Amino acid sequence: MVKQPFLNNMAINLSTIFTEVPFLARFGKVRDYGFSTVECQFPYDYSVAEIRQELERHRLSLVLINLPAGKWQAGERGLAVDPARIPEFKESVRLGIRYATALKVPRIHCMAGVVAETADLTAAKQVYIENLRYVAKEAATCGLTILIEPINRFDMPGYFLNDIQQAKAILDEVNWPNVRLQFDFYHIERIYGNALAVFQQYASLCDHVQIADVPGRHEPGTGEMDYQAIFDYLSSHYNGYIGLEYTPLGKSEASFKWL
Repeated sequence: MVKQPFLNNMAINLSTIFTEVPFLARFGKVRDYGFSTVECQFPYDYSVAEIRQELERHRLSLVLINLPAGKWQAGERGLAVDPARIPEFKESVRLGIRYATALKVPRIHCMAGVVAETADLTAAKQVYIENLRYVAKEAATCGLTILIEPINRFDMPGYFLNDIQQAKAILDEVNWPNVRLQFDFYHIERIYGNALAVFQQYASLCDHVQIADVPGRHEPGTGEMDYQAIFDYLSSHYNGYIGLEYTPLGKSEASFKWL
């Protein structure tokens, strides 16, 4: 399905694939199956030295991490829209940038956060914009790109950034060149359907792409999306990395058959 050298742009998400083994053992698995690039959601349970050792040992590049997103097990999905968490958000920025610079990670996803049904969305948006300007300024001194990503509310109820037009408006208002769009075909398909058409409209804003099939969020070929058409278009119109942020339907090793 996927052509070389396009395959070289694929980044294994270590948070969702090879979860049959402990996190630090996943790097070797990636190399065993011929990949050279990885991404992960939250590396912060492990030291910079531990992760650097695995990257160097297996000759891998880490191309994306998320900022710390609060108490994940308690349902938090980011700190950037919460006016009561601004000091904590700024601390998360310092930690995220420390990891990114030490591990040579070029881009960081800043999750917006969940808002209550009774929340003042205008106020939340303003806090989000100011926080994005803050992290953009801090990241720019290190040559890092900050990403924002619309996430569907079926999977993440109450998530603030859930519409791509909303994301574009926020990017326009933030107005920092190193704040860009992360486009997850799975989330956009869940929100709108016909994710490829949406990507074609907003491709100029995108700095990173992620994929999974609908429904189920498993590997391409397990659902209803036409990934052959998506890859045909991306191979001609997109030069960045493609994060494989799917949950394998079976064993991780077997999930690469679609390639």
